Amino acid sequence: MSDTEKPLVLIIDDDEALRRSMAFLISTIGLECRGFENAEHFLREMPQPGRSGCILMDVRMPGMSGLELLRILRERGSVLPVLMITGHGDVPMAVAALKAGAADFIEKPFNDQHLLDAITLAVRTSSQHLSASADRDCIIQRAATLSGREREVLWLVMAGKPNKVIAFELGLSIKTVELHRHSLMEKMQVGSVAELARQVTLAGLHS
Repeated sequence: MSDTEKPLVLIIDDDEALRRSMAFLISTIGLECRGFENAEHFLREMPQPGRSGCILMDVRMPGMSGLELLRILRERGSVLPVLMITGHGDVPMAVAALKAGAADFIEKPFNDQHLLDAITLAVRTSSQHLSASADRDCIIQRAATLSGREREVLWLVMAGKPNKVIAFELGLSIKTVELHRHSLMEKMQVGSVAELARQVTLAGLHS
């Protein structure tokens, strides 16, 4: 696996020694890391979306807090899992971060294995999300190749209507409906109505 294919862990903490320590620890499980000294630095240089990974950040930082940054990221549509690092006195803030969409919070001083386990789970979640997103994009692209008539047949098929009813509603022959149905199944690359329904649901397609 090349460096560009490795999941990326983004560490945001004003303690440089801690950033370096965490980066070294995380590198032992084959992940790439990038460090940022505060939230403002991260927002200026944050990587483009499209790569799996997670964000590991302190709740309390000079300037913008981790909770404020989390809210900004969610407003911008970021789906990277966020793990909050917190001191004992920051637990209420960390709980607020969970309600705002953080994946987990880790109390200082943290156990190395606990940290690695949390990161591994977050990265797996991120990878699954990227894979599902790519699947949705493919399905949407396939659906875009359907003709207007094929889309009409698609939605009537999804409504559970048999070919003879579809033919009656669209003013077509049953043979023509069968041809449209066969064509749309080929274009959507499915072999059954159940699989077609799964794709329609996954991609959020609607009539």
